[in-house]
Amino acid sequence: MSEYFGNIKTGAVTIATGMGITLKHFFNAMHRKGDAGVDEPGYFGQVDGLCTLQYPREVIPTPKNGRYRLYNNIEDCIGCGQCDRACPISCISIETIKVAADDLALCGKTSDGQQKKFWLPVFDIDVAKCMTCGMCTTVCPTECLVHTPVSDFSEFDRSNFIYHFGNLSRLEAEAKRRKNSELQAKAQAEKEKKAAEALKQSNGGESGESN
Repeated sequence: MSEYFGNIKTGAVTIATGMGITLKHFFNAMHRKGDAGVDEPGYFGQVDGLCTLQYPREVIPTPKNGRYRLYNNIEDCIGCGQCDRACPISCISIETIKVAADDLALCGKTSDGQQKKFWLPVFDIDVAKCMTCGMCTTVCPTECLVHTPVSDFSEFDRSNFIYHFGNLSRLEAEAKRRKNSELQAKAQAEKEKKAAEALKQSNGGESGESN
């Protein structure tokens, strides 16, 4: 009989203890945790209180050394392709077009003064594949490829995870390719012309010697 009433007492004490904890959090939730913003160091050290974040206006701060969504500052990209070669899962796609000599000024320089020699009609990053290993950012010589603090970027469409950073439109890229083809054809024609003239002079010299 004593065991029966003992179990009832234990159950009542357990329920009362649990309700006490629940009520404590309930009354604490009537106040905010504090005035520290989510980007301030003391955010996680505030007193107990309402802790529900008003997303997306409020977000949990991310560590400064965290590796999250990739971003490429295309103005500083020289199209070397080292990031593409270093990526272990091939989530970076690059297409380059050589800059013509008279377009060097138009193509511009990087922020550290390095002349850019390639147009980049395609610089795509499939962030759905990216595993944030950081290898691409490590090998980038101009440090234009970086991981940003953005850690939540959900999408309804899978194709929206492919980020485009190219600096030429499709029509502009076609014009640059056509210009390069014309310049190459012109250079080849001049080379063949010079070779023919040299051969003609050589044949003329041999004919004069034989006479």
